[in-house]
Amino acid sequence: MLSPAEGTPQAPTRVLVIDDEPQIVRALVINLKARRYEVDAAHDGATALRLAAARHPDVIVLDLGLPDMDGVEVIKGLRGWTRVPILVLSARHSSDEKVEALDAGADDYVTKPFGMDELLARLRAAVRRAEPAGGGDDEVLVETGTFTVDLAAKKVNRAGKDVRLTPTEWHLLEVLVRNSGRLVSQKQLLQEVWGPSYGTETNYLRVYMAQLRRKLEADPSHPEHFVTEPGMGYRFER
Repeated sequence: MLSPAEGTPQAPTRVLVIDDEPQIVRALVINLKARRYEVDAAHDGATALRLAAARHPDVIVLDLGLPDMDGVEVIKGLRGWTRVPILVLSARHSSDEKVEALDAGADDYVTKPFGMDELLARLRAAVRRAEPAGGGDDEVLVETGTFTVDLAAKKVNRAGKDVRLTPTEWHLLEVLVRNSGRLVSQKQLLQEVWGPSYGTETNYLRVYMAQLRRKLEADPSHPEHFVTEPGMGYRFER
């Protein structure tokens, strides 16, 4: 059905489910198809990487415990060429393992056992983060001595080259840049980037701030632009 504001129908969201547990794959496929998602499924990492290249999903749900390779290696393989949102679904509960997956390029982490409603809400949030922003920022260009942020084009340029950011990295950067010079609390960042149900996952922020500094700061260990206010939040300085 066409929306009144647009003359063309919107393509359905395509999800790639990667898990070696048949009952979990079956439950996800049934629930996603019932909500009009298109779904592909893979039971191992090699098949997942081939399907991702062939089908170009809009979002990926990935289990870390695959039979042929670790899920973190799948994330790294995907991040070599795509910014597609990756939602990890895993029985691994430790903070170190979550950080490892996020550091490799995952966008969110859900532990098993999980509630289907929560998983679907996080999946919708991941898809929203990857969507182009609406109008109103047609010529917003923020320049620092090291890099330039084009808010309209959703691009970052450093030393004459575009910097590849994942949707989550971009969203975090965008919130900080739009609040240039002001302290943005940890809770505000989590809720604006990941969604209203977040507020205490400060390890997400540590991982993603480290990634932004690594990609954009001249000296990531002594950041000039992405400043930490210990125990409070972060501030972007030009």
